[in-house]
Amino acid sequence: MLHARVALNPASVVAPVSRRTFGSFVEHMGRCVYTGIYEPGHPLADEDGFRTDVLALARELGVTMVRYPGGNFVSGYRWEDGIGPADQRPRRRDLAWRSIETNQVGIDEFARWAEKADVEIMYAVNLGTRGVQEALDVHEYVNHPEGTHLSEQRRANGAEKPYGIKIWCLGNELDGPWQTGHKTPEEYGLLAAATARALRSAEPDLELVACGSSSSTMPTFGSWESTVLEHAYEVVDYVSCHAYYEEHDGDLGSFLASAVDMDHFVNSIVATADAVGARLKSKKKINLSFDEWNVWYLSRFQNAPLPKEWEVAPRVIEDQYNVADAVVVGSLLISLLRHSDRVTAACQAQLVNVIAPIMTEPGGPAWRQTIFHPFARTAALAKGDVLRLEIQSPVYETARYGEAPVIDAVATHDPATGDVVVFAVNRDQEQQVEFAIDLCAFGADLTVAETWTLTDDDVRACNTRDEPERVTLRALDTVSVADGVATLALPRVSWSAVRLTRA
Repeated sequence: MLHARVALNPASVVAPVSRRTFGSFVEHMGRCVYTGIYEPGHPLADEDGFRTDVLALARELGVTMVRYPGGNFVSGYRWEDGIGPADQRPRRRDLAWRSIETNQVGIDEFARWAEKADVEIMYAVNLGTRGVQEALDVHEYVNHPEGTHLSEQRRANGAEKPYGIKIWCLGNELDGPWQTGHKTPEEYGLLAAATARALRSAEPDLELVACGSSSSTMPTFGSWESTVLEHAYEVVDYVSCHAYYEEHDGDLGSFLASAVDMDHFVNSIVATADAVGARLKSKKKINLSFDEWNVWYLSRFQNAPLPKEWEVAPRVIEDQYNVADAVVVGSLLISLLRHSDRVTAACQAQLVNVIAPIMTEPGGPAWRQTIFHPFARTAALAKGDVLRLEIQSPVYETARYGEAPVIDAVATHDPATGDVVVFAVNRDQEQQVEFAIDLCAFGADLTVAETWTLTDDDVRACNTRDEPERVTLRALDTVSVADGVATLALPRVSWSAVRLTRA
């Protein structure tokens, strides 16, 4: 059996757990909105047309914030199309996903959904085909209390009080040639800075997110952030990161180590941002908003062109996730928590149907994909402070990311309750690993309160409409605590969580 070890210390704190780490993403793309969160006529639809089964699963998932309305979609979006009487709203082409947007759901409807789901809205503005004025207009509509043309229009449309949206994305992936309105870093940096200054004139304490790189493989990775922040450093709070991972050519070992790349992404952008701050002689720190991340089999999408016909809510990018995908999602959450000192917002993309933890059928059921489970348990259990860990683990070599630890983990400590939670993945494909966790620094006996693990003899096992509970969480039976050390036997290719509490 392989062995790994770590010592926990309540005084070695990275940062408090940010609740915004557990964000999600709803884009007008495929069936995420229409027949996803919204389906009037469904047997479980409420008075506003929202599927109550999806709402219940979103609450169970533990989502705290949702980025809306895009994504690539936002770079061609006219926000005003989605307000006013629904039967008078225009139907538009969506060039990003080659579909027809009916605009039956707009910001007013989504704000009602967000209130029901008890989530914060992260709003993205169109800086692809639009600019400063349109950003000011939508801000006036959603956040100005009353007495102006657009705020009174909102009130006339049924929302007497403003929505109070605090965190705003200044466009989306404008470093990408695929983006409608793609820009050079110089062009985007100037536009982002101008938009940020204008929005701050309207509401000084907004939190603003500048577009960062669409992936760490972009040719402008790092240099894009450097140029953009040279212009916008003092007027934005975040720079965004986007990353998607998939298994390539049966290379499961590299895929399971995807968080090695996420760690590299975060460390590189933190270093870049801090270097810009140093050049500008600024005392300010720019945080990271990892507002698109997930497992996405992008190669399948690239090899399957978008629909030739212009359809409403076509079935696109509806990946079916297996056990290995869920273990990777759990490991990416470990990476995000590990960087809680600088990654203070994150959004798994997306919430429903489109590369999503929740799947639905029109007129039919909703169910949890495998990736639902590590997200939901992490969101529920991670409280208090993230602890700094130095894990002693065997390593293995990967083709894509070089050397990777077999065991990766993060721990949280809640001073209010004394609870300690350890989240861990075992990347070994053949055998379980004995993971020893030294708890002596806590100075009191800790006992196991609850355990969870996601694993299966078949790492390709999935949940489907017909077998929605094929893969789920179960108790991790092989846990013991003796002499201040908790010992876990982590199954091969697994994600696990253990909560310890005072005896």
